[in-house]
Amino acid sequence: MIWHIATREIYENLNSLRFGLTTLLLLALMLTNAVVHLREHPKRMQKYHDAVAESLNSLRDRADNLYELVRRGPGRLYKTPSSLHFCAEGGEAFLPNVVHGGSGDWGWASGLRSIWRLKYPTVTPNVDNIEPDITKVDWGFIVGYVLSLIALLFTFDAIAGERESGTLRLMLANAIPRHTVLLGKFLGALISLLIPFTLATLMNLLVISMSRSVQLTAGEWGRLGIIFIIAILYVCLFLALGLLVSARVQRSAVSLVILLLTWVGLVVFMPNTLASIASGFSSPMSSDEYRKRRKEIGSELRKKYDTYDAEQPERRRRELAEYVTEEAQLQERLNQEHLAQQLEQVREARSITRISPVAMVQHLFEAFAGTGFERHRQFLQNVRPYARQFQKFVIETDRHDAESLHVVGVREGMSQKKVAMEAIPKFKDTLDLGRDFNTAAMDLLLLVLFLIVLLLGAYLAFVRVEI
Repeated sequence: MIWHIATREIYENLNSLRFGLTTLLLLALMLTNAVVHLREHPKRMQKYHDAVAESLNSLRDRADNLYELVRRGPGRLYKTPSSLHFCAEGGEAFLPNVVHGGSGDWGWASGLRSIWRLKYPTVTPNVDNIEPDITKVDWGFIVGYVLSLIALLFTFDAIAGERESGTLRLMLANAIPRHTVLLGKFLGALISLLIPFTLATLMNLLVISMSRSVQLTAGEWGRLGIIFIIAILYVCLFLALGLLVSARVQRSAVSLVILLLTWVGLVVFMPNTLASIASGFSSPMSSDEYRKRRKEIGSELRKKYDTYDAEQPERRRRELAEYVTEEAQLQERLNQEHLAQQLEQVREARSITRISPVAMVQHLFEAFAGTGFERHRQFLQNVRPYARQFQKFVIETDRHDAESLHVVGVREGMSQKKVAMEAIPKFKDTLDLGRDFNTAAMDLLLLVLFLIVLLLGAYLAFVRVEI
């Protein structure tokens, strides 16, 4: 009986104007998305490859001297652009795509130079850009905004319309259980909506996969499957909401007005309002405070430098090595503390916007598409172990040279032999699906929870309907 009711709903929807307009709209949006991605993605990849090549060339120039590697490091470390950028743009324009090192000279310390440490760009993610971006025609926009509205248009009259026409009384008079009617209408609306959405998605992926400029791996196809399932769960949530309101009102016109106002509140008003509220939360360390703390570190270490014994050259070298090493460690610790405060502020703000379903699905799309804030955090997590690996390589290379004094950080105390370019560890920025699932677990649980609550609400509302 459930399938019979669902088939009837599908037949009515397929012969309706809203189904035809939905199909045309989704096809137009998905094809536009594919065309824009095919135009922009090669530019992103070319820019990335050029930057990496330039960084490697700079590293090759420094490989002639181990001390130069210690002082100037491995060069800039770049974040790999995602091939699934078309699924979720993720505010990539506001997120840095590079981490570099910092070093310099001290005018008061004759010839002494600082050594390499991780230094993060000053342009960091901020709470002003945590709400979904409606200016990008990506899957996040199509599903989060367009498809959710269409789901309400497919269900606003599912029960109220039957009540107005009198067919609901006739259906229930034939001893059909109410949960059967509700599930049949839910499945009918879902299948009716999945037909144009699946068709548009397949056309989108066909256009993208046929291009030579975009090569999707097996792992990326798997991520696309996960994103598609998330989109279905999100659509189910709004279908359940439509059935809930339709079961509570007498007229379909009233149901439509209530649902449109609810959609505006949940999808348009709530994310922006919550983002504005979150922006007023405690701010991270200011630039002035950051510079002040850097100067304090330098002043304290300079006092220590002035007490070093200049009479014994060998001891002097080791003391200078201790100095530059401590300075690099303290400055890097400060850099990481500053960055951690900024990232924590954004994380807390995103947790607040999670109340909105559209923000929730946006976060999920970004997590599995390899874009956005969580992708940036994963990039930073890839950088830190590489920095330790590079520093360990330098120390071990110097240790294996019997002619070296093994005083890392001072030019005359280190190995003078040329370093093989092939031996220097290279940075590889990779994605971890397991880590992405851990990141997305809370959003997935909340999405399923919201869906269950709305389905139960729709059932309880329909059971109490008096015909």
